[in-house]
Amino acid sequence: MQPTSRHEVILALVARSGEASVEVLARELGVSHETVRRDLSRLDTAGRLRRFHGGARAIGVPVAVPAAVTEKEWPFAQRMAQNAAGKARIAAAASALFQPDDSLFVDTGSTTVAFAEALAGRPPLVVITNAPRIAATLAGHGHKVFLIGGAYGADAGESLGPLALEQIGKFRARHAVLTVGAIDQTCMMDFDLQEAEVAKAMIERADRVTVLADHSKFDRRAVFEVAPLAAIHTLVTDQPPSEPMGRALTAAGVELVAVEPA
Repeated sequence: MQPTSRHEVILALVARSGEASVEVLARELGVSHETVRRDLSRLDTAGRLRRFHGGARAIGVPVAVPAAVTEKEWPFAQRMAQNAAGKARIAAAASALFQPDDSLFVDTGSTTVAFAEALAGRPPLVVITNAPRIAATLAGHGHKVFLIGGAYGADAGESLGPLALEQIGKFRARHAVLTVGAIDQTCMMDFDLQEAEVAKAMIERADRVTVLADHSKFDRRAVFEVAPLAAIHTLVTDQPPSEPMGRALTAAGVELVAVEPA
């Protein structure tokens, strides 16, 4: 079966029940799990379904997650490769939201790495970050950068822990630009306690909060709450969320910037 035909079968199977696992799709199609994962990645990038760990769901289908159950987060290197085109669109749109000499907290995430690259050609900003990679990208292009220190998290390459939180508390910034692990109709969340603590600390020391999140983060749950939706001023994403999620964002007063493919 040609990839195009296989993609149509996958979409039909996912649409039939709302979601389907990699195992089920591989069995139905008679192909390997790796082939299905590649197909799901391409269909997710094209905006035709939403991929999650172990399967995919149809666009607009909310996640039915029991209170005690959460999804898992991929390792950082894999997240860097997932939906790179969507994250680049988010980064480009977000980079235009700030004025010269604005001060920004920027946390560590695959989308904020793309954001830093998009800021490279923009007028100078003051950036406080816990990510050495982001600091190096921006410092090399004329931005004033303060690098937060602390315990080094090797997976994402970031500073974490009490020392990082203490240093964040010494700054006051106009904006906090954050990534998140998950967003549902009540709050934004993360899968890592220390990363959630860093995000909380940045929110407390900033006047405005801008969240960068691709569509895969919507209608998901993670273990650690970062802040209620009402704490977000602007949310930049690559596709509009489901109708229930969109209504929740509107009710919370969140400005939604959805940058769909041209």
